[in-house]
Amino acid sequence: MVKERTLVLCVDRDDDLGFKARIDGPIVGREACLHAATSLGLIDPEDSDVNAIFETVKLYDELAERGEEVAVAVICGNHMNLLEGDRRIASSLDAILTGTGSNSCILVTDGAEDEYVLPIIQSRVPVSSVRRVVVNQMPNLEGTYYILKRLLDDPKVSKLVLVPLGLAMLLYAAGYLLGYPEGATIVVVGVIGIYLLFKGMGIDEIFGYFVSSLKASLHGGRFTFVSYITAILLGIVGIILGLISLLDYYTASGIFFQILTFIYGAIAWFTAAGLVASVGKIIDVFLNEREAIRRVVALPFFVLAIGVIAYGASIYILSISEIPRFPIADDAGVNYIIFTTIGGLFCAFFGVYLQSLLGRWGDEREPVPVKRGA
Repeated sequence: MVKERTLVLCVDRDDDLGFKARIDGPIVGREACLHAATSLGLIDPEDSDVNAIFETVKLYDELAERGEEVAVAVICGNHMNLLEGDRRIASSLDAILTGTGSNSCILVTDGAEDEYVLPIIQSRVPVSSVRRVVVNQMPNLEGTYYILKRLLDDPKVSKLVLVPLGLAMLLYAAGYLLGYPEGATIVVVGVIGIYLLFKGMGIDEIFGYFVSSLKASLHGGRFTFVSYITAILLGIVGIILGLISLLDYYTASGIFFQILTFIYGAIAWFTAAGLVASVGKIIDVFLNEREAIRRVVALPFFVLAIGVIAYGASIYILSISEIPRFPIADDAGVNYIIFTTIGGLFCAFFGVYLQSLLGRWGDEREPVPVKRGA
């Protein structure tokens, strides 16, 4: 029977230990955890992570006094990028579980944000208890003001709140100075709407992941750095040409046709950008992780298929919609949609077939384990 060994774990998802106290996680062991809590407390005595770490050590001591097999650790995320932080938490937890041999966990947190990582921890070790540390305070007006002041001093919160408000006010003031107050209102509402969509749909995290991948490829000397930069430039060219197409064939029929007009002018460059980025990824995988080539080989075929079909669909709809000065007649538009759809589907099928072919080829190359008799 496997003896149970419990890991008392504290989670610092926003990495206050690294950001404020310059202490790199993970932190394993009673003395190391006490040193981390003391260092953070001397820099910022009001940080709730200090109380959470002390509670973790206190719980560790209680379990150790009962004679239980127990270990204690603190894992940290990333202060500015929660996506990268959660990945760091997952890898740190794997290393701690391997090093300590723990097969159960008691999670100690200082708030609901840290408890977002609970599914990550549960996917690796059973969690027998969750302890949330709440600091007792007197809720009054002065305390509320101080809490708001502390929140606005946090770089994460200030970027989330102050930057969009400041940009909106600046645009509004610029609109009034130029004599277009109505336009200023439209621009401000539009900018705030785009910002909320970016935050609500998680596009900012995707963009942050893209930037971090770009930095990693630069520092690692990867070919994807050049291909990603080229793809960004091609995408910018596509946006410009899409806007020019929108101005050339502008119609008041509705936003749907305006979007199709933009796609008609930009999709070829967007497709080229996607092809350059995906081919760069394939080259890097081929040079560094050749066994994983089958997972990315179909990317350029899918990008090309989507681009071709979108181009044909935009031409067909615009050609039958009586768009002023549109150069393609409706009869030719039918031919475009037929041939581009067939070509796009064939391209996607070829990518899937090539991926399957490489998968079978890789399976055939794997050595078959030989069973030896007793």
